[in-house]
Amino acid sequence: MAAVGLQRNAPVDGSNPTGCLKDLYPFVGVARKDGSGSNAMGFFNMLKGDAPVFKQIADKYTINDNFHQPVMGGTAVQHIMIGTADAIPWDTFLGVTQPPTASVADPDPKLKTDVAFQPDKQWTNCSDLTQPGIPAIVNYLKTLPYKVSPNCDPGRFYMINNLSPGFLPNGSIDAPNILTGSKVPPSSLRTIGDALNEKKISWAYYGGGYNAAVRVANGSTDPVDQLIAANYCDICNPFSYANSIMGDPKQRKAHIKDAIDFFSALDHGHLPSIAYVKPDTLVDGHPASSKLDLFEAMLENILDKLKAHPDLFKETAFVVTFDESGGFWDSGFFQPLDFFGDGPRIPLIVISPFSRGGKVVHSYNDHASVVKFIERNWDLKPLTDRSRDNLHNPKMNGPDPYVPSNMPAVGDLFDMFDFDHDE
Repeated sequence: MAAVGLQRNAPVDGSNPTGCLKDLYPFVGVARKDGSGSNAMGFFNMLKGDAPVFKQIADKYTINDNFHQPVMGGTAVQHIMIGTADAIPWDTFLGVTQPPTASVADPDPKLKTDVAFQPDKQWTNCSDLTQPGIPAIVNYLKTLPYKVSPNCDPGRFYMINNLSPGFLPNGSIDAPNILTGSKVPPSSLRTIGDALNEKKISWAYYGGGYNAAVRVANGSTDPVDQLIAANYCDICNPFSYANSIMGDPKQRKAHIKDAIDFFSALDHGHLPSIAYVKPDTLVDGHPASSKLDLFEAMLENILDKLKAHPDLFKETAFVVTFDESGGFWDSGFFQPLDFFGDGPRIPLIVISPFSRGGKVVHSYNDHASVVKFIERNWDLKPLTDRSRDNLHNPKMNGPDPYVPSNMPAVGDLFDMFDFDHDE
């Protein structure tokens, strides 16, 4: 099922800086017939026992109820942002400087009564105001009472829909599919992994099913490998797009691993300084392919293993979030930051002996906040001149506790902690 929302507009002024009334009216359509197929939506009532693990940890630790998916789009673009604080462009590949026209989106509505894109494709040149759909967004950004750039470099095409990396899990390059625009060319986009490597800070990305996906890419026809590999989420790994990591055998071996490797390291009480952990699609809690209690079981397993090593738990911040909300039904404020987003709110919980137990933090954050947290904790500079980690931390001192008074701004999650005491 699809979650779809309607929202009325209001004048843009100091009290309502984006012009939205934040009164989305949700309704459910069984099949939108817009090319996306049927979509799944879950509703959980914690007062009646749903999501018991999430309720338990939310009651004990700290949640942020103003954390957002960073892009108005699907899974891939959210994960790119959590590793780069940026959108990923088309990089010249075998002399091809831009994606083929057939893979470029026209985001104008099909009909007055159908908000689906004319062609719902993968790439956009959002710097070209002659292209369909682009002026509406760029001109809207100009009406805001704060200065915000579309952040679309001239002539560059950016991924706006789910696309797999051009690198296969074993590091080989899928050139034919790159040239059709259906995969992303090896990217020069700077990641937080690159910044950590330069400072010799240990890190790894752990993806469920990765080892089997490598074996299948190497030619395995074993049915078990095939089944497990089918549930590895390649679009969820922001580092699998990066030429500096996925294209370097030593870097790939050091930093791209399977979720089973994470649990093995955790059992021994030794983790890298930064660990991204992504479940496979059977366990990730997505309502179309999994169940929330399976994701909760993995979450509880990690937390139990962390607490079995008190010294490790004391120095660990366990950040739990989702890639996206799944629909424009959220009644909360979200802040235009550039052409790509922000989007609706998503859950975020921080588990740590230093997180403020049972508290709700309202400061404005999105996936770029994870990058900002890493940078502040390890004294790193913003990744590039254009990435969102350059934005100021929000000042939440205006009339609305969810709206920063210094927009555009996203936080670094440090206000989720109280370092003056622990458990």
